[in-house]
Amino acid sequence: MSCYSLKLFYALLLLLLHAAGSILGFNSLPNSTEIKCIQTERQALLNFTHGLKDDSGMLSTWRDDGNNRDCCKWKGIQCNNQTGHVEMLHLRGQDTQYLIGAINISSLIALENIEHLDLSYNDFQRSHIPELMGSFTNLRYLNLSASSFRGTIPSDIGKLTHLLSLDLGGNSYLHGQIPYQLGNLTHLQYLDLSYNYLDGELPYQLGNLSQLRYLDLGGNSFSGAVPFQAGNLPLLHTLGLGGNFDVKSKDAEWLTNLSSLTKLELSSLHNLSSSHHWLQMISKLIPNLRELRLFDCSLSDTNIQSLFYSPSNFSTALTILDLSSNKLTSSTFQLLSNFSLNLQELYLGDNNIVLSSPLCPNFPALVILDLSYNNMSSSVFQGGFNFSSKLQNLDLHNCSLTDESFLMSSSFIMSSSSSLVSLDLSSNLLKSSTIFYWLFNSTTNLHKLSLYHNMLEGPIPDGFGKVMNSLEVLYLYGNKLQGEIPSFFGNIDIFKELDLSYNRLTGMLPKSIGFLSELEYLILAGNSLEGDVTESHLSNFSKLRYLYLSESSLSLKFVPSWVPPFQLESLGIRSCKFWNNLQNMGLLNMSSNYLIGAIPNISLKLPNRPSILLNSNQFEGKIPSFLLQASELMLSENNFSDLFSFLCDQSTASNLGTLDVSHNQIKGQLPDSSNKLSGKIPMSMGALVNMEVLVLRNNGLMGELPSSLKNCSSLIMLDLSENMLSGPIPSWIGESMHQLIILNMRGNHLSGNLPIHLCYLNRIQLLDLSRNNLSSGIPSCLN
Repeated sequence: MSCYSLKLFYALLLLLLHAAGSILGFNSLPNSTEIKCIQTERQALLNFTHGLKDDSGMLSTWRDDGNNRDCCKWKGIQCNNQTGHVEMLHLRGQDTQYLIGAINISSLIALENIEHLDLSYNDFQRSHIPELMGSFTNLRYLNLSASSFRGTIPSDIGKLTHLLSLDLGGNSYLHGQIPYQLGNLTHLQYLDLSYNYLDGELPYQLGNLSQLRYLDLGGNSFSGAVPFQAGNLPLLHTLGLGGNFDVKSKDAEWLTNLSSLTKLELSSLHNLSSSHHWLQMISKLIPNLRELRLFDCSLSDTNIQSLFYSPSNFSTALTILDLSSNKLTSSTFQLLSNFSLNLQELYLGDNNIVLSSPLCPNFPALVILDLSYNNMSSSVFQGGFNFSSKLQNLDLHNCSLTDESFLMSSSFIMSSSSSLVSLDLSSNLLKSSTIFYWLFNSTTNLHKLSLYHNMLEGPIPDGFGKVMNSLEVLYLYGNKLQGEIPSFFGNIDIFKELDLSYNRLTGMLPKSIGFLSELEYLILAGNSLEGDVTESHLSNFSKLRYLYLSESSLSLKFVPSWVPPFQLESLGIRSCKFWNNLQNMGLLNMSSNYLIGAIPNISLKLPNRPSILLNSNQFEGKIPSFLLQASELMLSENNFSDLFSFLCDQSTASNLGTLDVSHNQIKGQLPDSSNKLSGKIPMSMGALVNMEVLVLRNNGLMGELPSSLKNCSSLIMLDLSENMLSGPIPSWIGESMHQLIILNMRGNHLSGNLPIHLCYLNRIQLLDLSRNNLSSGIPSCLN
């Protein structure tokens, strides 16, 4: 069972406990009664989100308004049906969906009944795990893994005596020693502290965790001897250790006491090769192990022979063996083929293995074989891959393989491998089309083929498409391939990922590429492609997530009415003729993608005053002045840092009616340059006389409101909330902005009395001036 499966098992176990309570009637209520969340707990959850950036919408339902005040209905929250108390907070990130920003877990202390807390796989930017973690006394499940926490593990966690599962693994900045107080967690079944910067000796109190099934301490810098009390874990089935442990001492008998152990992982124990006693104890475990990983332990062929020296060690249980990054040669490869009839996964990457004979060692049950990072320049594969009739995944990347390794002799009978599904030959020294013809004859069912970072030259052979009709993933990037993109790619209609980037391909994008309805990744950057990319190329790509056409002469040209059927996560169009094709566009909506970098400031005319929506991306730098010609410009939730050179630009006539730059990195003062001072008067915000909506909330703006804003008499909505604006609220807001319906200045440093002129705002429907330093209340004239 994989690490992820184990974590999922314990999470499901807790959910089943909740479900059992419901079945027994503990959570039942009359249908007419609806329990909502507790107000203090709702506020604690809202406080927790302060400072977090949520580009992926994980917190989209966390809103404190009339229709969303019941936090029990928020995403990631589960409450007790009887009491309304929050019992589960599950905000696990994934792929491109994760939270960013510093957090303060202490703000969740109010959740006194919480049993399940999962904040894993986010980016909390070196936040500390608070000492007060022991206050969550009802916790059964705590997962803070892979979320960029820093500091030490608080000893207070030892007070969480009901805890069943604790995962703090994969936090790059977590250091210090394991607190001995963790030995108090006597109900703990799952403990993962792997891949941190923990050091020091292991506390012997870990031997108190008699209910432990899973323990992973690998990828750290521990020292000293492993305490013999580690053998007091009779239920342990998975053990991972790594670091600078003293394995020369003869104190490894504790290993043989782990009678339930089925998986053992010892990583980066560089002195294991010189410890006969440890190797002897490991050898005694092998007959019962299903998975053994001894990577990066400086092991030699002699060490492996000592592990498998006895006929009694002939294993029918072992299915996974990882001996990568050691000092092994081909003799170990041959030895292992005689060892286990049931070996399914074998990892021998980064050793000294050479296959000098076309007769490869055979493993009857092998499914995955990794021989990457071996110098196999003299290896020969004339007869195909004969490692196993069941082999599905073969990794030979970075093995110095040349064309000679795949030369076919007319006298040699090729054996086609119908089982092989994934083949990685990337980062080798292949040059000619020999490899393509070899693949024609030796594989029939490939789903994934990696040939990137070789030196392949010439065109992609026409016959390639005829025999590769089972391909789903093809990586050919970083070669020297020439000619046009073959039209036969359109016939491989199950393609999911196609990467031909950084070759020397020329010509136009074939129309047949549009037949790839299953395509998710299309990467063609860094070639000499030209011509137009139109909606006919992309209209069938309903599943497309990544599109990269950068560094080419392609031009994007779509009819204005075309609506893409896909939602991109990442788009690369650098150096494409993209912005130049906006002249006749009425609407450009590229919001909520994963677009990064700066927008070029080009000379471009937009006579149709388009609506341009670029919000919720990662654009940065200055806002180019040509965007002033848009009638509606939505730039919120990016990383723009300079707004005012954009607003004060005089080189471009402004058509802006709506501008939203909230949630960016804009700082400084609002400029007040529309006055009667001598010299040249620059354009500023006050010149945007047609503007109807101005949203600058949640930035770092300082100083008083500039008087130039009184020229913006068409404003319907003015939102300057959550900044650091100071001074009084000017009277000209009421005198000049008679069209205002929404005025929001909450969360600033505004002071003084409210001007009576606000009574002139006859259309106002929302007025929020809270969280300021104002000395008078709302005028009674405002109904």
